Amino acid sequence: MILETTVIIIYSIALLLIFLYALAQLNLLFNYLSSKKTEDTCEKYNLSNLDETPYVTIQLPVYNEMYVMERLLDNISKIDYPKDKLEIQVLDDSTDETIESTKAHIEKLQATGLDIQHITRTNREGFKAGALKEGLEIAKGEFIAIFDSDFLPKKDWLKRTIPYFKDDKIGVVQTRWGHINRNYSLLTRIQAFALDAHFTLEQVGRNSKGHFINFNGTAGVWRKSCIIDAGNWEGDTLTEDLDLSYRAQLKNWKFKYLEDVQTPAELPIVISAARSQQFRWNKGGAENFRKMLWRVIKNQNIPVKTKVHGLLHLLNSTMFLNILIVGVLSIPMLYIKNEYEHLKSYFYVMSFFVLSTIIFFICYWFMYKNIYGSGIKNFIRYIGLFFLFFSIAMGFSLHNSIAVLEGHLGKKSEFVRTPKFNINKFKDNWKSNKYIKKSISAHVVFEGLLMLYFGFGMYSAFIVGNQGGDFGLFPFHLMLFLGFGYVFFKSITSKV
Repeated sequence: MILETTVIIIYSIALLLIFLYALAQLNLLFNYLSSKKTEDTCEKYNLSNLDETPYVTIQLPVYNEMYVMERLLDNISKIDYPKDKLEIQVLDDSTDETIESTKAHIEKLQATGLDIQHITRTNREGFKAGALKEGLEIAKGEFIAIFDSDFLPKKDWLKRTIPYFKDDKIGVVQTRWGHINRNYSLLTRIQAFALDAHFTLEQVGRNSKGHFINFNGTAGVWRKSCIIDAGNWEGDTLTEDLDLSYRAQLKNWKFKYLEDVQTPAELPIVISAARSQQFRWNKGGAENFRKMLWRVIKNQNIPVKTKVHGLLHLLNSTMFLNILIVGVLSIPMLYIKNEYEHLKSYFYVMSFFVLSTIIFFICYWFMYKNIYGSGIKNFIRYIGLFFLFFSIAMGFSLHNSIAVLEGHLGKKSEFVRTPKFNINKFKDNWKSNKYIKKSISAHVVFEGLLMLYFGFGMYSAFIVGNQGGDFGLFPFHLMLFLGFGYVFFKSITSKV
C-alpha cells in the first residue's frame, strides 16, 4: 500500500497546484473584464510638436535570417517618425551568407537618408541579450524599440507607443502580438490560441491591477534609463526579456501594456521550430523562477497579491510538469480507485478538480470571443478549438517538462533560435529552409510510447472494476492520446 499511497499523494499535489493556477487565471479574468470599464487617463507626449518628440532607437537583433531579412528591413524603413529623431540598429550576429546581403540592403536604405547601422560581432556572447547590450552602449535614442526578425510593425507603431512615456515612471510599453499566418495549419492555430490568451487575459489582467508583466522580447519599447537602472541585459537565462522585466519592476518601474496596438508576426509552421521555441520559453521561465524567487519574496515594496501573481507567473511553465504528472499517474489511479473500495470517498473529492478545466474553458472563451465575436457558431468553433488546444498542449508536456526540469536544476544550454520562413513567400516549399533542425529528438520516441500508454488508459476504462468499467477518466486519456499522437507523428513526418 506504500506505493499506492505515494501515487495518491503526488497525484493530489499536482492536481492542487493546477487548481491554484486555474484560480489565479480566474482572478486575471475578473481583472481583465473590469479593465474594460476603466478609461485610460495616461498623460501623453504630443508628437505633432517636434520639440516634444523624443529620440528613438530601433534595435533589430538578428541571426542567420535569410528568408525574412529583406522583408524586415523594408518594413522597418517605412516607420513613420521624424528622421532626425530616429536611428535603426541592425544587431547582426549572423554566421552565414546573409551578413553580406543584409549589408548591401542596409547600404541602399542609407542612401535614402535613413539612419540605419549594421552592427556585427565576432562572437555571440550572451546571445540576444549580448547583442542588445552592445547596441545599447552606442544607441542615441532615449527610448529603445525592439523587434525580432519576423515582426512587421505598422507605419504608425511608434506614434502609438512613444507618447505614453511622458509619464517618467513608465519604463516599458509592450504591444500585443498579431499572427500573419494564424490559419496556415492546426499547429499555427493552436499556437495563436495560446498566445492570444497570454496577450489578452494575462497581460491585461496583471497590468490593469499593477501586477508584474513581462516585456515579450519584441514588439515593445524600453526607456533606456530603465534598462540601465535595472542592471542592463543579462544572458544567464534563456528568456532575457522576462529577467530584465522583473528586475525593472522590482526597482519600481511601471510597465504599460497596449492591447489595442497589434504587431503582426509569423508563427512557427514546422513542429521542430515550435519545439525549439517552446523549449527556450519554458526553460527560461524556470530559470527565472530560480533567479527571482527570493528577490520577489523579500521585496518590501510589493503587495502580497502582486507577489503571489508574480510567483505564479514565473511558474507558468512548471504547469506542464504538473500536467505530465497527473497524466502519467491517472492510469494507476484508475486501477487504485477500482481496487480499494474504502478510497471511494477520496475519489469523489478529487472529482472536484475537474473545475480547473471548467475555469480554463470560461477564461479562454472570453479571450476567444474578444477576437472572433460571440454567437452560437463561434461558440461551437471555440469548443472544438479548446479541445484541440488542450490535447496538443498536453502532447507537448513531456518536451516542456524536460525544459522546466533543466531550468530548475540549473543546467545551461545554448540559445537556439526559432527558424523563420517568410510564410507568404515560402508557403509551399518550407522543407527547403536551411535552418530547420534535421535530426529527430530522442524525446519523440518517448512521446510515441506515451501515446500508446494513454491508448492503454482508454482500453483500461472498459476492463477495470466489476461494474462494467469506469469511464470517468476516458475523455482525459483520449485527449492525452490524441495530443501525444499529434506531436509524435508531426515530429516524424516533418522530417520526410
